[in-house]
Amino acid sequence: MHYIILDLEATCWEERTKNKNEIIEIGAVKINANAELVSEFQTFVRPTQHPELSEFCKSLTSISQSDVDAAPHFPEALQQFQEWFDYGRASYLLCSWGFYDKRQFKDDCKLHGLDADWVKPHISVKHQYGIFKKLERPVGMKQALQMEGIALEGTHHRGIDDARNIAKIFVKYFGEWEVSGVR
Repeated sequence: MHYIILDLEATCWEERTKNKNEIIEIGAVKINANAELVSEFQTFVRPTQHPELSEFCKSLTSISQSDVDAAPHFPEALQQFQEWFDYGRASYLLCSWGFYDKRQFKDDCKLHGLDADWVKPHISVKHQYGIFKKLERPVGMKQALQMEGIALEGTHHRGIDDARNIAKIFVKYFGEWEVSGVR
């Protein structure tokens, strides 16, 4: 059993637009059944609908235009990601801070005509954390780290760094997560 703690970064704009977001980074860490970090995965992804990143997006994520220009398109990046976590060969559960990442994977799969059933085994660490901490409403990852006395490491809003930080909370409460729906 693998727990895939993941975080996505996507195209974004400062002002609300009708533009659809597209994944520009997949960051993930693999945790085994003993709560041990097994490996990490990171790739940038080249967007197709809006290939030019907004200044806001570059500033927020610290992802440069050259990072995405040199990156694979989503179908290839997804294949690399799935191969990394042994999709089809090992049981897994996708874990992210909220449901955004699951929805974004589904949207990008739809955009590229790819099956999205693989995202079904998923939990929101954010929402479960809020429940067992008895919070009135879920908090952001940065606030949860502060509540736990865990330092935020790396760059916030970078997929791989956020995945590493989420994994710290996941491992701390390893036996607490409701993990039904594992494949």
